[in-house]
Amino acid sequence: MAITQEVQRELVDYLLSAEREKREVEKITSRYPDLPIEVAYEIQQQLIERKEQAGERCIGLKLGLTSRAKQQMMGVHEAIYGYLTDGMLALEWEPLSYSRFIHPKAEPEIAFMMGEDLQGTNVTAEDVLRATKYVAPAIEIIDSRYENFRFTLPDVVADNCSSSAFVVGSKWVSPRDFDLALTGVVMSKNGIIQTTGSGAAVLGHPAASMAWAVNKLGEKGLGLKKGQIVLSGAITEAIAFEPGDVIQVTVDGMGSVTFGCQG
Repeated sequence: MAITQEVQRELVDYLLSAEREKREVEKITSRYPDLPIEVAYEIQQQLIERKEQAGERCIGLKLGLTSRAKQQMMGVHEAIYGYLTDGMLALEWEPLSYSRFIHPKAEPEIAFMMGEDLQGTNVTAEDVLRATKYVAPAIEIIDSRYENFRFTLPDVVADNCSSSAFVVGSKWVSPRDFDLALTGVVMSKNGIIQTTGSGAAVLGHPAASMAWAVNKLGEKGLGLKKGQIVLSGAITEAIAFEPGDVIQVTVDGMGSVTFGCQG
């Protein structure tokens, strides 16, 4: 079945209503098994435009499938990207309400704050580091709208890569102060370590992941803007949490970021 503009608009409504009503829905490819990845990105773009029309502001980008192991598991050969809005930004000192989610999970990330615009199709990790003003520890809360968190690549791209919320630590440091690939990361829940990893888990280096995103955007004549925040990719697997849980991510040289969840 052809994915017409009308069908795309219906799918955007389908995903937005699932998010708004906090309910799982059947993945798109159950109805449209041949959904091209390019069309999935068009649906994603329309979804973000609808959020902006509702008053949200796009403030950055998030990367997904930046682990080689996860790419192999999904049968793909490259990462994916979605957008962050100010409506997704959570604050460490405010409890996060579980009621805003469906089946959330937390991922440890390194956030990049752009110090200047960056655009092109031949951008390197070194270019990214030069254009980055600060990095900080971050936690992304992913919350796929699909049943049981099960989806194909086009499904997750259309769903803005499961983006739901994110928290950034208060300590911002220069990315040139240490080797981000060797930076150790620990994620704990209620004081008990759940996962550990290093920046190298993100395409070998978080800046390499960022460079991929810039080059991918560059194919569309787009890029990153000064002041935007980019989550460079999950450093370990995601963990589920429930009301009453406290999640903390600690990154060597950057300190930690924490959020508490209430009912």
